[in-house]
Amino acid sequence: MIKPFRIDIPQADLDDLTDRLSRTRWPNEVAGAGWDYGFPLARLKELAEYWRTGYDWRAHEAQLNELPHFTTEIDGQNIHFVHVRSSRPNALPLILTHGWPGSFLEFLEVIEPLSRDFHLVIPSIPGYGFSGPTHERGWDIVRIARAWAELMRRLGYERYGAQGGDFGSGISMALGAVAPEQVIGVHVNYLPTRPDPDAGIELSETDEARLDKVRQLMANRPPYQSLQATTPQTLGYALTDSPAGQLAWIAERFAQWTDPRTRISDDRMLTGISLYWLTATAASSARLHRETPRRTEPCPVPVGVAVFAHDITQSVRPLAERLYDIRHWSEFERGGHFAAMEEPELLADDVRDFFLTLIKDDHRAATRSADSDPRYSACLAREQAVRR
Repeated sequence: MIKPFRIDIPQADLDDLTDRLSRTRWPNEVAGAGWDYGFPLARLKELAEYWRTGYDWRAHEAQLNELPHFTTEIDGQNIHFVHVRSSRPNALPLILTHGWPGSFLEFLEVIEPLSRDFHLVIPSIPGYGFSGPTHERGWDIVRIARAWAELMRRLGYERYGAQGGDFGSGISMALGAVAPEQVIGVHVNYLPTRPDPDAGIELSETDEARLDKVRQLMANRPPYQSLQATTPQTLGYALTDSPAGQLAWIAERFAQWTDPRTRISDDRMLTGISLYWLTATAASSARLHRETPRRTEPCPVPVGVAVFAHDITQSVRPLAERLYDIRHWSEFERGGHFAAMEEPELLADDVRDFFLTLIKDDHRAATRSADSDPRYSACLAREQAVRR
């Protein structure tokens, strides 16, 4: 059963947040440390004070409630999602998936431009935000992909596209693998490509530089990733009890992973951090790093890739083409890891170009084959009927 959902955080929870922030026990800091030891104390105090005295959750909550929110239960887990229908009744559905430390909020700025041409389904990953904590082992990206396939089935969508970044990229790829007859294609704005000494491919200087960056990350695994992949429960105690800790943990990622030229506002960032805090999903969201094995997921459907210059890593096309059916590849000189928030117009245009091209190619293939096999014309008719 699919039920309408409205965001309504109890006032007691907001009062508790304000009280905890007012009683923060701050550590000392080495003089002139800057970023050498982690998030700078002065900047975190500034953010915490604004969160306590200036930021208005109720105003943002009211804006978010203008969207159509729903929940449903799939595989024993509550699933929250936003469902925005295009004014075009035959529009192709797209399911958009966020990553960590993001949420469905990442896609707010692309809803309007993308909904001109597509129906949009924007779920919260199990363990994140309004989907709430997970309660058992095994919620990896493949299980989430199966849940997304069931969600789209419940919504009546028989053919659709998938898009995502960060974990959303892996989930979207896995969705293409578990539901290849339904997924017309997958677009991602984050696609790690690891060095492959056996590939036998001559790479450009740019690609070699990108692989050097990957090698450095593999040799020096980021501390946040190590903790979340090994002891997410231990980490969860601190983040669930201390709003200042939760603030530092996520704000550091935004500071390091965004393009300095496309700075995300403090209000925008604090809305996302508030979502983690108010739903107590620090530990359950971190568990996805432990649950998901570090391997390349197969994806048999067409793939489109958008590479943003300031992302954590940049994909290497010759290596990606050995693994996936790459139909579309774009490189952007600006934008970082949170592309939908940093450069929504660039991302929306790229997503639109990829999927509209796939639709045209799909129609042409069906039309060419219709005379020789009546099954193709029937398939095309069904596909046009469900794009509503």
